[in-house]
Formats: sequence, C-alpha cells, structure tokens
Amino acid sequence: MTLEVIVLAAGKGTRMRSALPKVMHDLAGRPLLDHVLETISSLSAQRIHVVCGYGAEIVRKHVGEPGWINWVAQVEQLGTGHAVQQALPQVADDAIVLVVYGDVPLVRAQTLGGLLAQAGTNRLALLTAQLPNPSGYGRIVRNEDSQVIGIVEERDASADELDIGEINTGFMAAPAAALRRWLAMVGSGNDQGEYYLTDIISCAVHEDIDVVTVSCVDGDEVLGVNSRGELAVAERLYQTRQAESLMAAGLTLHDPARFDLRGQLHFGEDCEIDVNVVIKGTVTLGTRVRIGPNCQITDSKIGNGVEVRANSVIEGAEMAENCTIGPFARLRAGTKLAAGARVGNFVETKNTTFGRDSKASHLAYLGDAQVGQRANIGAGVITCNYDGADKHQTVIGDDAFIGSNSALVAPVQVGDGATVGAGSAISRDVPSGELALTRAEQKTQHDWRRPQKKKTE
Repeated sequence: MTLEVIVLAAGKGTRMRSALPKVMHDLAGRPLLDHVLETISSLSAQRIHVVCGYGAEIVRKHVGEPGWINWVAQVEQLGTGHAVQQALPQVADDAIVLVVYGDVPLVRAQTLGGLLAQAGTNRLALLTAQLPNPSGYGRIVRNEDSQVIGIVEERDASADELDIGEINTGFMAAPAAALRRWLAMVGSGNDQGEYYLTDIISCAVHEDIDVVTVSCVDGDEVLGVNSRGELAVAERLYQTRQAESLMAAGLTLHDPARFDLRGQLHFGEDCEIDVNVVIKGTVTLGTRVRIGPNCQITDSKIGNGVEVRANSVIEGAEMAENCTIGPFARLRAGTKLAAGARVGNFVETKNTTFGRDSKASHLAYLGDAQVGQRANIGAGVITCNYDGADKHQTVIGDDAFIGSNSALVAPVQVGDGATVGAGSAISRDVPSGELALTRAEQKTQHDWRRPQKKKTE
C-alpha cells in the first residue's frame, strides 16, 4: 500500500493574536510548518496534501510549489474532520493516510514511523500519550477490555472522562477508503458545531475495524502551539534537543540552556561556545574554535583556531585559521580574513578582504576594501566607499600603516609599505613606501585666554 500524508494547516491561531497564519510563526528561525514538512519528508510518502485556509497565499508563497505537495483549500474552517475531507478526493483509495498537524513541530519521524507500522487495510492506528496535565486534549475512552471505543473532546467530556490520563495526540493512520466512508457519517452536533476527525473512531468500532494505539513516550513531541507562550515552550524544548545532540557529537556548550541554533552548525574537534550565542543559517567551525558570550553568527565559515570574542556579530563572512575577532566587532557580508588577521573592538567590515596578519584593532569602518598582508589600520580609520550613488573600492597594500582618525576617500590605493599620517583625509593614491599627510599646520596662539563665566552676586 502507498502512503499519503494530510497536513492540517488551515487555522488562524486566534490565541496567537497575529495577522500571520499560525503555522508561519517561527520556531528556531523557521516556520512551524517547515519543521513538520521536513519530518514527514523522510517517510517516503507518495504524496503530501497540505490543507490551507487562513492566510493560504502567505503559506504557499513561503513553501513554493514543489511537485510533491498538493495544496488543498479549506475555505471555511469547520473542524478537523472537515479539513481532512477536503483532501480526500485527491487521495488514492488503496492508500494509507497519515494525518499530521502543521502546528505540532516537535514530533519525530521515528514516532510517526512507529504509528504507520501499526496501520493497515483493516486497522486504524492512533498515537496517544500519557500527560501529567491532560488539560486541553481529547481523552481516549476504552471499554472494560481496554479496547478503544471512542475519543471525547475535553469540552464535551463528563467529569469521569476528564479524569482519564490517556490523551489523543491527533495523529492517526487509516485506510483511505474507510476514512472517506467514516467521515461521510460524521456530524457537527457538538459544543463547537464542528466536524471532529475523532468521531471516526466510533464509526470504526461500529464496523469492527481494529483501533490500535501507539503510545508516544516523550509527551513533548506532541505539544501543539496555540499561543505565544506555547511557542516559547516549544522553542526551548527544540533548542534543548539540538544542544544535547551537538554535545553528544563533541561540541562544548558552557550552558546549553543559553544557546540557540536557528539553522545548521558544522564543527570540528574541540570547539567551545560560551553563553547566549545565536547561530543562524549555515555556520561551519573548524577545529579549536572558541566563541565568546553574546555573539551572533550567521551563514559564515570560521577556520581552525579562530577566537571570536564577546558581543561580536558575524554575518556572511569567512575566516582562515588563527584569526581573532572582537570583542564588539561586526563582520558583514563579503568579509574574508586570511590567516592570523585581527579585527578588534568596535570595528565594522563589509565586502572587505584582510591579508595574512593584518589588523584593525579598534574603532574603524572598512567597507569595499582590499587590505594586503601585515597592514595596520589605526583607530578611527574609515574607508569612504559610498558617494551617494555608487560604491567604490579602497586598496591597501602589504605592510601599509594607516594612522588613526584617517579617512580614505575611495576609489583610492595605498601602496605597499606606505604610511598615512594620523588625521589625514586621503583622496589620491599613495605611492609605495611613501608618507602621505593632509593635516593643516598646527599653530599656538600665546596670548589666547579661555572664556570665563561671569560671576553672579
């Protein structure tokens, strides 16, 4: 039998109090729906049907139009049963249908695989869980022989049913033909006036179809996101899961509870990350890399032995071995540092290359610059790369020395071994080995007196 998956992603998420569809809220830097689609992509489904309603155009624009997704519209949100019913006309009769939820991002592929293993032509499989606090979930109702005879939603449950600890997670796998038949029998005579998917259980029992349950050992996997608070809980659970996996692979995290990975992190041996570090996009660390506290690193490659000191922001940059960054440095897109380069506190770079052992130790801006080897960039140096319409390049040669508080007005070149005196504004090329100065002559006025405030009576 083939597998087809129906993803329910039509809800607005009223409790989120947001214009965004609920499934488009971010968890670890990606929408909730992305996590669900990534998980089910490993299940070898013949087709994936995503049911959209509120904000469908936003959801579809984000995901795109991959051939393996069939978009299904649920114009009116009339319950989970109604949502599944919208997708069924495009599902093969001989398929097993797995129903999942776009706002339950932590479920593992292994868990869903275990559920599918119990489903069959004459068998409906439910994923259940025992939660310390089952509030908000439908309860699994069993007979005296422990057979499942139904699911009751909490708002429709009696006092005795509310005492049941086994909850319905919402995930189920059923034969498509039977599912189609059962949903046609489901009515909306409940407190919400909705068509509950859970009502098919009693239909299956009535037809003597086996209803089997698979217990989810980790209750965190089935936590849904319906509010900002629940989103924050899911975020921390997800980050904890990632941190544990990274540490098991050999990464040192000084405090796993204060580390966020919002993308992919690749690393070599003996890397170390301090507290409050955020990794975004795809980041690669070599061996013996040390990341100080309060840093943010996005889409960057960091070489062996690099030290990134506290409070630095790195985005779209590449560093060769043994570089030193920060503290309080900002490396923007297009920054490339050769071995041994140093970018210190309050230095910002953008679209700039540093040669081997060159340094800008503090308080500088280098944009659209090419810096040679062993060059020294003093405090307060800026490259004036933008004329109001276009960007221009500054080229600084090997062993050049740029004195403090100098402005290099691009396009301009400073030759190998040249020196720019402190406080200069350089707008013409500086020959190799020469000194360039643009300072006005200093004068001392001997008879000058500082103004004094008038004394008041």
